[in-house]
Amino acid sequence: MSFGFLGIQMGFALQNANASRILQIFGADVHELSWFWIVAPLTGLIVQPIIGYYSDKTWTRLGRRRPYFLAGAILASMGLILMPNADMFTAFMPALWVGAGMLMIMDASFNVAMEPFRALVADVLPSDQRTLGFSVQTILIGIGAVIGSWLPYTLTNWFGVLNESEVGQVPTNLLLSFFIGAAVLIVSILITVFTTKEYSPEEVALFDKDEDKVEEESSLLDIFSDFKKMPLTMKQLSSVQFFSWFGLFGMWVFSTPAIAHHIYGLGLDDHGAEFQKAGDWVGILFGVYNAVSAVYAFFLPAIAKKVGRKMTHSLSLVLGGLGLISIYFVPNENWLFLSMFGIGIAWASILAMPYAILAGSIPAKKMGVYMGIFNFFIVLPQILNALIGGPMVKYLYGGNPVYALVVSGVSLLIAAILVVRVKDEDDSVTVEM
Repeated sequence: MSFGFLGIQMGFALQNANASRILQIFGADVHELSWFWIVAPLTGLIVQPIIGYYSDKTWTRLGRRRPYFLAGAILASMGLILMPNADMFTAFMPALWVGAGMLMIMDASFNVAMEPFRALVADVLPSDQRTLGFSVQTILIGIGAVIGSWLPYTLTNWFGVLNESEVGQVPTNLLLSFFIGAAVLIVSILITVFTTKEYSPEEVALFDKDEDKVEEESSLLDIFSDFKKMPLTMKQLSSVQFFSWFGLFGMWVFSTPAIAHHIYGLGLDDHGAEFQKAGDWVGILFGVYNAVSAVYAFFLPAIAKKVGRKMTHSLSLVLGGLGLISIYFVPNENWLFLSMFGIGIAWASILAMPYAILAGSIPAKKMGVYMGIFNFFIVLPQILNALIGGPMVKYLYGGNPVYALVVSGVSLLIAAILVVRVKDEDDSVTVEM
């Protein structure tokens, strides 16, 4: 059921690790990159609630959710193929703008594909299996992310594929990586589409807590009223998500300059060979925390059964926060593996526990739209960090980006505290399962 997430996350990891690099190859200045990247959470803010709403209302031969993540996968694959080949369109417009457009299409398409997957797990699985279901999803996310993160490096160092190119052109190893990512994305989605059964609207109505209520006419504008009527558990989780994703975005944006400056001792304007070495090491580290998350996800159901979902998520966030803060104190780059261990534990829990807790508080017939609305509290902190993160590094941290990682760690610790007050509707089910 969740196998398609492996392909989605592989493509997502390729985008996260290499989109900025590709845009720089096409001529983007470093200070412009954050503005290109802000398109990603903005598209998620707009796209996901709409997709969630319509997937709740859709029933086709492929079911409710599957048509959406199939369409998203096709569009994302096209973006993966065309973005590194944006220079082919220079007769029409600059490659940089084509590449930026492909980044927008890719991210919007990943958003189209991802949230229906979350809703599918909540649709199909009963409450006592949702922790396991989202944990399996997290395992596949971790595996896909590791493969995507390490693929360009592996192609060069294991298979001799060139990682150098002429000015303005993308290296062969990146081109091939994006082609492989597109192929895996399509195949993995098709496996889910053709091997998963969804419940019909009539079957869903039998499970709905509000089944005796007369269904009223609805429209897309109902998203706003649904936002106002969101369940208490969802409101409580929103602050947890906000601080979690504010911290994550800071880590993704500032890890490379922070580690290059703080661990390797490089100047902020030094982009030579040692900077590239530091950047390669960050790629390895990101693969490590994704690998840790995939392994830890195997144990999440057992831990949640023992101590409850809220405590599991809180402790995981604490380890992640300490992992980020520890980057300031480690003596050399090898100790960063220990930092990534804590971050990987938090990442696994962030991808599974909030959704497992949330699913028990949402009406079945509105699962898609509420999963989409829940995404607001993922993208809004990223937008905020994109707007203020750079000025904070420049004016508040004296130009030292490692303090952005420390603040990200503190943000995860705040999220860990806020989890405690969340009401988990299915907590008793989780403990007894």
